[in-house]
Amino acid sequence: MKLKPLLASLCISVPLMMTSMSTVAVEKITLKLAHNLDQEHVVHKALDQMAKEIQEESGGKMRVRIYPNGQMGGPRETIEMMQNGALDMTKGSASEMEPFASAFSVFSLPYLFKDDAHFKRVLYGPVGQELMKQTDSKGFVAIAAYVAGTRSFYAKKPINSPADMKGMKIRVVSTPTTNKIIELLGASPAPIPFGEVYTALQQGVIDGAENNEPSYFQTRHVEVAKFYTEDQHTSVPDYLVIASKVWNGMSDEQRAIITKAARNSEVYQQKLWDEEVTNSRNKAQELGATFITVDKTPFREALSPLYDDFRKDANVAEWMTKIEGEANK
Repeated sequence: MKLKPLLASLCISVPLMMTSMSTVAVEKITLKLAHNLDQEHVVHKALDQMAKEIQEESGGKMRVRIYPNGQMGGPRETIEMMQNGALDMTKGSASEMEPFASAFSVFSLPYLFKDDAHFKRVLYGPVGQELMKQTDSKGFVAIAAYVAGTRSFYAKKPINSPADMKGMKIRVVSTPTTNKIIELLGASPAPIPFGEVYTALQQGVIDGAENNEPSYFQTRHVEVAKFYTEDQHTSVPDYLVIASKVWNGMSDEQRAIITKAARNSEVYQQKLWDEEVTNSRNKAQELGATFITVDKTPFREALSPLYDDFRKDANVAEWMTKIEGEANK
């Protein structure tokens, strides 16, 4: 049974760089939202649906103008633009949020979640809502979370166990944790920009990468890396964030409209995601992809030192305990 996302009421009162507020129920405003996904991605579709709902619910007074396809740069750049007042909203994965709020590093810990139900219970429950508040002091507010499946390795050759990864160069979203994951599995991390992965695989600059099934197919990486190993090492969500100065400057009515639309976008995105995973797997297989089912035990054992490293940080250890406590509820 699907767990309905519960966006906790956002109680941070927020300054908007716009015309002064009046007693009118909803003031006119246009918000700029930039992200690095193409327009066929399910998160973009969820954001587009949210934008339409916001416009409709506000009687046309509130609009969200979306800039997809990395028009304003990658997540690091758009988050920094938002902090500096040059952008209102953006999307970033938990890994991309980690440099701004270290608590998000917990999502990089492999095999932290027992199953999909455990993951969603954390993401949309009290623990997830508390985690989202960790950005409040960083200049932006997290207002929605989106599922992104599980990340697995894909490569130009089959990977059946960590032994097969020895000496390979694997592209990752470079963080201390993701780099260590690759190293513990015997490979070398390659922090290549996402848009350059296809060419890097094609030319042999890297041997593989890691991502979910839709990204594997939609980026056409399946054309140059035919083997997808279902090790499912991490579950890393995406977050929709809005600049604190913008959020704090809105009226209660404006925040209510956005909060409701963001909540609905979470539900819609989950539905689209499940459909997209099935569709992407089928189409990838039609292009010659081989999906490899593996015993995850050797991967878990190879990566177990990360748990000891994480627990050395009292703050992260606390989040680990909270998440593990949701496993059997």
